[in-house]
Amino acid sequence: MKGDEFVDVRTEAEFAGRVQYHCDNKDCTLRITDLRESDSAEYKFRFVTNQRGGKYTGSPAVNLSVTVLQAQVIKTWPKLYPTWKNVTCQSSCRLPDPLSYVWYQNEVNIDRKESSIEKYFDQTDSISCAVKGYEKLPSPPVCVGDQTCNTVTYTSRSICALKGSSVDISCIYSHTHPAVSKFWFSPERSHQWQHRSHPEDLRTDSHYAGRVEVIETERGRSTLRIRDLTERDSAEYHFKFKSQSFEWKNSLPGTTLTVTALQVKVSRIISVQQTQTEAELKCQSSCSPAGRLSYVWFRNGQKNTTQQTSAYTDYFNPGDNISCAFSGYEDYRSPSVYPSKLPSVSVSPSGEIVEGSSVTLTCRTHANPAAKNTLYKGNQILPLTPEGIYNFASISSEDRGIYDCKTEDQLSVSLFIDVQYAPKIPSVSVSPSGELVEGSSVTLTCSSDANPAANYTWYKEDDKSAKACGQNFIITDFRPEHSGSYYCEAQNTRGRRSSTSHHLTVVTGSWELPVILSVSVTALVIILLFLLLWIRRSLKHQSEAAERPDNGAQTDEIQYAAVQFSTNRPDFANSNSSSAQRDRYQEESVTYSTMNVRSARRSKHQAAVEDASALYSTVNKHPRV
Repeated sequence: MKGDEFVDVRTEAEFAGRVQYHCDNKDCTLRITDLRESDSAEYKFRFVTNQRGGKYTGSPAVNLSVTVLQAQVIKTWPKLYPTWKNVTCQSSCRLPDPLSYVWYQNEVNIDRKESSIEKYFDQTDSISCAVKGYEKLPSPPVCVGDQTCNTVTYTSRSICALKGSSVDISCIYSHTHPAVSKFWFSPERSHQWQHRSHPEDLRTDSHYAGRVEVIETERGRSTLRIRDLTERDSAEYHFKFKSQSFEWKNSLPGTTLTVTALQVKVSRIISVQQTQTEAELKCQSSCSPAGRLSYVWFRNGQKNTTQQTSAYTDYFNPGDNISCAFSGYEDYRSPSVYPSKLPSVSVSPSGEIVEGSSVTLTCRTHANPAAKNTLYKGNQILPLTPEGIYNFASISSEDRGIYDCKTEDQLSVSLFIDVQYAPKIPSVSVSPSGELVEGSSVTLTCSSDANPAANYTWYKEDDKSAKACGQNFIITDFRPEHSGSYYCEAQNTRGRRSSTSHHLTVVTGSWELPVILSVSVTALVIILLFLLLWIRRSLKHQSEAAERPDNGAQTDEIQYAAVQFSTNRPDFANSNSSSAQRDRYQEESVTYSTMNVRSARRSKHQAAVEDASALYSTVNKHPRV
């Protein structure tokens, strides 16, 4: 904020090239890259609607603290163990847990991951730490002992400089023995070295010839100065020294230089009149110099004192030329642009565009003489008539998108064409796929390409009433009565379409059939076992009964299967037969169809007394007539 006024951080010079907005529906994120300690502040989100008084600011604010790591050495036993030290990696604010650390002893990585370490050190050792994943941002190396140690500490980790300007890159160094050699180099220039693993002094590189010098105004401080910067000078720079007993190998990061050039871009055309164009311009760069800077705008060479942000909105006349610069760097302005040649793009008819209708795009520049324009959709060039017109005889959904109208000097404006169309034929998916078990849950999903987005309704064939509304139709307890064919209907303001039917059938639970079969088989096996045991037991009893002697009276058992007394008698009244023959007939008229005599063992007493026991199975005796 500046006073009571809210300022978009994207327009602040100090955030140039480091700020991005990411908004999706109602979720907006601010991303700041290449953080600096000066970025520590409170940040608020604010949005403005087209309603009167429709300005809203989020509360509370988000408090951002940017910290720099420091390695602090503690002497735990200075008298008994002078080289035993405790070193802690500290920060000015609490960092999110859990964190893993990286430690460097004499710029060489040692295998320790804790925020605090204890070990024996040499009095001339240096120590540095970093957070795992942020090895490019280590703490400055510090000496473990009280004596001088071998260190190199850069004044700035990153520097932004303007094209054409000069830059100073500095470091503070120390060494335990006199240096044999010391110089600045850039790893990006290793392809120019005789040996890739042996860095060479920048002063011997032809690319920097006449533009580089090394300054040492005091002992232990070296400054690399590069003049007349070009974008090719963007690189990482290191200071290197070598003594008789030690060589600083530069495994720690150096200073990263980014060279940027300002450019004026047309962000949007507000209105186009016969003699003027109202437009919003933006001064852009890939980075910004350190410090809280503001912008300076120039119109026809004259400084505009009212505009100090990266955005500049005004009415521009034919012949106007506009440029911008950072405050304090006015000698390094952007190239001039001519807003009077700003293009415009329009669509006819205005309002909602429906698929199949005829649409005309116009891409023109209101300038004299007229500039040549080109119409793009993505990377595709669309042919324009001499009047700057492109016509869609029957616009389709594929024509929806962003169209850019560009001039010869690459100034451009954009237009988004939104083509509305009825839903395409919906597709239906079922989850889970395959057989549907009774009692399970099933979800039907309907999808259709439509603009505006479609609303969905579910139906069952032979049932006119809607079953559900929405893209998903869920049946939580699927039953036989739910079996049938289902389809969905997609509808928006441009039409409606129905999907093909999808048939659902319930099947017996996959667990029931195996259970029924297993129970049936088990029961059958039990029955068969029971029958086999019963038969075996019966046969055993019969065998024992046949072999066991009977101690009671033994009798002959006579079984008659059938005994019949014949009813066909001769007519003795009319016969001349004698009475003797009649008596004889009566004695012989009994017929035995079967007789079985079963003899058991008899005693001598039983043999003397004959006692026959007869069992008649059937005896039919017919009375005499």
